[in-house]
Amino acid sequence: MEQHNLHKKATLEHIDYKDITSLGVFVNPHARMFSRRRSGLSAKAQRDFARSIKRARFMALMPYIQH
Repeated sequence: MEQHNLHKKATLEHIDYKDITSLGVFVNPHARMFSRRRSGLSAKAQRDFARSIKRARFMALMPYIQH
């Protein structure tokens, strides 16, 4: 029997480092990025997402770690 995950097939039209709310969906409470398995993103979308998270962290829009 196949299980369906609501997070699978998650699509982001355009991943922008300035859009903190859409990036925050794929980040856990400790400010770590979710894996591809957990987020359901494609390989290219996951790479773009990681690049956007790193840019947002560098620009101090998102924290590197959460205490």
